[in-house]
Amino acid sequence: MADTVLRKRIWGWWAFDWASQPYNTLLLTFIFGPYINDLLGDGTQAQTAWGYGIGAAGILIALLAPILGAIADRAGHKMPFIWLFSGMYVLGSAGLWLAAPDDFNLVFTLCFFAIGLIGMEFATIFTNSLMPSLGPRQDLGRISGTGWAIGYLGGFLALVIMLLLLAENAETGKTLIGIDPIFGLDAAAREGTRAVGPLTAIWFAVFMIPFFLWVREPRMPDAVPMGHAVRTALPELMRHLKALPQERSLFAYLGSSMFYRDGLNGMYVFGGIYAAGVLGWSVVDVGIFGILAVLTGALFAWLGGKADSRFGPKPVITANVLVLTLVGIGIVFISRESVFGIPTGPESALPDIAFYIFGAMIGAAGGALQSASRTMLVRQAHSDRITEGFGLYALAGKATSFIAPLLIGVTTQITGSQQMGITPLIGLFLIGLILLLWVNPNGREESRA
Repeated sequence: MADTVLRKRIWGWWAFDWASQPYNTLLLTFIFGPYINDLLGDGTQAQTAWGYGIGAAGILIALLAPILGAIADRAGHKMPFIWLFSGMYVLGSAGLWLAAPDDFNLVFTLCFFAIGLIGMEFATIFTNSLMPSLGPRQDLGRISGTGWAIGYLGGFLALVIMLLLLAENAETGKTLIGIDPIFGLDAAAREGTRAVGPLTAIWFAVFMIPFFLWVREPRMPDAVPMGHAVRTALPELMRHLKALPQERSLFAYLGSSMFYRDGLNGMYVFGGIYAAGVLGWSVVDVGIFGILAVLTGALFAWLGGKADSRFGPKPVITANVLVLTLVGIGIVFISRESVFGIPTGPESALPDIAFYIFGAMIGAAGGALQSASRTMLVRQAHSDRITEGFGLYALAGKATSFIAPLLIGVTTQITGSQQMGITPLIGLFLIGLILLLWVNPNGREESRA
């Protein structure tokens, strides 16, 4: 009986990855970002605006994540927070339907996008903090990797639905299989593409049902009332932050992940806009690119989870950050006119093929890296302050998450080149690799030995 309950809890926890992934796949990267590029008609302007908007949301997430995590740990209640931020996810994504081409308001659209993004990020913090209760330490890598793989498959299925049935080509008004958007949606008003917002909201609401039915929080014997937790969380958090530099391995890991995850998020967020602006890809072209990235992400998240359980998360993290660094360097040398200095004609498919290959590598490395990163946090954090730990992890991820988009926005604006605008990501990966040298691969368990 206990094994059955645990299996259902794990499947319920995996349901969150499946339910939430379309925000990243459809909205951040492959459908809605390129759609904004189409509306503005200028890849440089779109990349700049997107950088500033997402950067502002990142600042808010960075400030609140550890505080809310500390409150949840002291109160012993995570589910009310998950309900709250799930509601924000649904509201924000559904509101993107209003981004109509004939009445487009960039600020209004970015506000809805930020609401959904904040909801998604905070819901992820609280669901991740439940991971230690899903099994013994040696199984967490496999559990995390399988969850990421399931999430990628969910994103893939949602992307296929968008490309085949809803997202219309701006020029032809047809979807990838040459039909009008279903449900009688008006291609001239881009209703098929704008349906990505409501689809993402409905997808999350439906597939979160197993999570809320099967996942239960472990009991916290030392929990305090919520009011007391709110009053005392911030002073307690400040005390922990002051002591953080003395915990060298955790401190170094938070610093390392802060930079390499920011670089990875930059690749995810700007990959579609970059391809649309530099290579002239349509929303459908970017969607095909997305299918490759998502499928390789699912496969290598699953393989990375197995490697994580066998060798530990640190070797997995190191290898994949190296791959992403090389990809970042390679992307700069791809344009419609040349590939690694080799001139290409206007009809050449070589730039497209090269970018498809790099997209597959980004997906593969990103899937394994993110899975191993959250199991590494479990090794490094205090077991009785795990939500606070994931809050600090989110702070580490968001403390510079506004820097990568802003650096890309500023560099793109100054140079007038989308290719040069991507170069800050290379430096972020290199800094992450250097800081990883000080991370104890076995975390707190070895430190106490």
